[in-house]
Amino acid sequence: MNLYTIHTGNFKLDGGAMFGVVPKTLWSRFQPADANNLCSWAMRCLLVQEGNKLILVDNGIGNKQDERFLSHYYLHGDDSLDKSLAAHGFHRDEITDVLLTHLHFDHCGGSIVRERDRLVPAFKNATYWSNERHWKWATEPNDREKASFLKENILPIQESGQLRFIDVSSAAGVGAGPAGKLATVENVIIPGLSVRLVNGHTDAMMLPQVQYKGKTLVFMADLLPSVGHMPLPYVMSYDMFPLTTMSEKRSFLDEAAAGEYVLFFEHDTVNECCVPVRTEKGVRPGEGFPLTAL
Repeated sequence: MNLYTIHTGNFKLDGGAMFGVVPKTLWSRFQPADANNLCSWAMRCLLVQEGNKLILVDNGIGNKQDERFLSHYYLHGDDSLDKSLAAHGFHRDEITDVLLTHLHFDHCGGSIVRERDRLVPAFKNATYWSNERHWKWATEPNDREKASFLKENILPIQESGQLRFIDVSSAAGVGAGPAGKLATVENVIIPGLSVRLVNGHTDAMMLPQVQYKGKTLVFMADLLPSVGHMPLPYVMSYDMFPLTTMSEKRSFLDEAAAGEYVLFFEHDTVNECCVPVRTEKGVRPGEGFPLTAL
């Protein structure tokens, strides 16, 4: 198995929204804000190569939204999905599978492109993977979260016939599973690729997990957007169920520190990976490093 980091660019979000009830005097130590209280965040994806499979985990915000929409998020940086794929010798047409952790626009917006006034899959040869619980949640959204679920990112996937669902029924309704561990669905798409199911940020978000070079690597999506979110109370205002997120973080971080897991961060602009360590104040991030350092 080979793993590659895929950078799709950076965007900005309000720092207070990203850290919830935590005061700026505390969170700004991890994530400095500009004069408008906006912080820069990465949209870092993961490419998994195994045999004849090329699996892309998430795909960023995309570029089909209108200028007014994109102006709210201040896209910046020189990275793009196509540029990053090409740097590793790949093209989007070679992607066999797109695993979507969840359907918020900054995670799945690159799934669909606009061609001659039509919305079509950006990865024409790929199967797109979600799960039935989250798909229903996203396509019948609650009033608080519906601004993050854009129909033009989601419905064309199903209309294309390229959508399939991962069976998470064995983990239905579960946040922390047996022995305090997050519920896991094994052998997804390929042998050895698992997903951990979490429900605090949004219903049935999936965290891909693989064994890589003797280490357990977990793609953190929005359970831990950055190393700055590792303390338990540092929970985003975007989370639907903050207390569930805190419980899931506690359970997962205890397991990750004990197992010396490699955490791969989707939104941290500085730290691509780290191994969490236990301290007197709880589980905290170890020194950050790039995926290529493994």
